[in-house]
Amino acid sequence: MSDSILRVTIGAGPPPRLDKALARDVPEEAALSRTRLAKLIEEGAVRREGEVLSDPKAKVTEGDVIEVQLPEVAQSHIAAEELPLDVRYEDDDLIVVMKPAGMVVHPAPGTPGGTLVNALLHHFGGKLSGVGGVGRPGIVHRIDKDTSGLLVIAKSDRAHHGLAEQFAAHSVERIYHALVHGHPDTGDPRLRGVRGVSIEPGAVIKITSDLARHKTDRQKQAVFFGHGKHAITRARVLETFGTPPQVSLVECRLETGRTHQIRVHMAHAGHGLVGDPVYGGRRKVAKDAMPEAARAAVAGFDRQALHAAVLGFEHPVSGETIRFEAALPEDMADLITLLRG
Repeated sequence: MSDSILRVTIGAGPPPRLDKALARDVPEEAALSRTRLAKLIEEGAVRREGEVLSDPKAKVTEGDVIEVQLPEVAQSHIAAEELPLDVRYEDDDLIVVMKPAGMVVHPAPGTPGGTLVNALLHHFGGKLSGVGGVGRPGIVHRIDKDTSGLLVIAKSDRAHHGLAEQFAAHSVERIYHALVHGHPDTGDPRLRGVRGVSIEPGAVIKITSDLARHKTDRQKQAVFFGHGKHAITRARVLETFGTPPQVSLVECRLETGRTHQIRVHMAHAGHGLVGDPVYGGRRKVAKDAMPEAARAAVAGFDRQALHAAVLGFEHPVSGETIRFEAALPEDMADLITLLRG
């Protein structure tokens, strides 16, 4: 197969620059975002009457015929693997899956196989997004290896662009359930005094900061103010366990979606996640606060107790608002049963 040529005629009253004009007038079915068009322009793949237009800010006029050279979509180098896949929804454009704890989303040097992407490649059997010039599942967001929960993946280019734009605009509903050490009490003067923490109506704890790589441990993220990527988490206590409370079930809503965001923010607030080996601190439960079996279960929980429970967004093709919920995985549910007992 050879590269294909897309011809776009600039309509009346075009925007003053090439990338914006193309983004407006390119056929919808081509599923080319302004970002992707700008990259094609810079790569020399856009011409007008044989002249290469390599500047996204180039002037265009009504009636110009712009040729966009679309490269053949290359096959992904990632191998398809027949792995269990918990599908919660699927249509021609996207798929929603429930990722188990312990599964990596995308292959990396230390994890070349057994990932969600390997499973998706087998499941899709060739119907893949070609965004970026490579045929592969459209991964538009991720969750950590040891976090369970819902993920949406694009199958078509149009869905990939539409979902990516929603995540960039922070319009996707993402709710996580977490078990944290202690009791994040909105009336606690210590909590109210933590920098970046504020209290909103409904006993909601809002944590606002920047997140960036830790200064000495490059595998970790850390809270900064005035440096890094802006991050906002809202947390609300659903249930407490122990007398006095030693562990809390917390609902966390993401406004942004930064690496390790909930884990870092809850630790910053003084309530690291149960089982989190990086940020949790492995706090001990007070001896007389709950039964021995419950204390042992908390101490022995072998992953961060975090689950992506709710995922809601606008379908990038139909425009319908869709929302999915996933019950707690067995290990977290069993731990809560012990904590209640």
